[in-house]
Amino acid sequence: MISRIFHFIFGLKEQTEPFHLAHYLCLESCRQVNQPEAIYFHYANEPYGPLWDAIKPHLTLLPVQREPLPLAAYDKSAEGKLIAQQGWSYAHEADFIRLKVLLKHGGVYADMDTLFVAPMPSHLYQYDCVLGEEGALPDERGILRPSLCNALIVAVPGAPFVAKWLDAAYATFDGKWTSHSCQLASRLWEAHPELVHVAPRRYFYRHPWTPAGIQSLFERCDPDVRDVFSLHLCSHLWWDEHRTDFTRFHAGLLTEEYVRAGASTYAMLARRFLPTIQNAA
Repeated sequence: MISRIFHFIFGLKEQTEPFHLAHYLCLESCRQVNQPEAIYFHYANEPYGPLWDAIKPHLTLLPVQREPLPLAAYDKSAEGKLIAQQGWSYAHEADFIRLKVLLKHGGVYADMDTLFVAPMPSHLYQYDCVLGEEGALPDERGILRPSLCNALIVAVPGAPFVAKWLDAAYATFDGKWTSHSCQLASRLWEAHPELVHVAPRRYFYRHPWTPAGIQSLFERCDPDVRDVFSLHLCSHLWWDEHRTDFTRFHAGLLTEEYVRAGASTYAMLARRFLPTIQNAA
């Protein structure tokens, strides 16, 4: 059985703004919905602010060992150059750290742009490794192939699939967004299907990383959340207010007022996890 320990990685870059409501709601929804044995918060730079002060007592804080990446890899493609230019390489660092954390501790890893909706089915804790399918991604030839997302991973300590993934990730890393993560996981699944259980897409990725998917989270209401256990918010696609190719919604609009009064999918599902007035003060 996989331990019901939840892992989050945060603060791989300097913290210059107070802990955001979206991140608070991620941790608080995890605490209320899953009632975990422990929540391990792996960090390099500790957050600050009233929402952090409210959630911190419920966490086990673990300073993270940094994962240096070959910077030359980012110069090999236009995609890599953009990632380096935008300062997004910390997300790649987290890709490697999460696998090491799971190999050591086991449990459930989730990205900080997650909202937990319902307790995960008990049977998922009975496998050595569990991943969820997301929308298909094009390979190097432009052919759509199944993709296993690494935004939520369930594993026993030393899971063979995770060990193979980590070893291959070092050899595969090319500075692109998912070559060493989601795309690699999908290829390993094809080669070693006995080592990983793949959960249905709607369990964790009901709303895909497309304009329609992002808008269905923050601008419209999806009435069908049956068998949805968590939402992956794909925050890198909309967090910055200057990025409008997926939605005009941005992090500055995700406020307590929006969650409390909004009619969107996210607002309606997140509302019950809002902090009390005392905690938010």
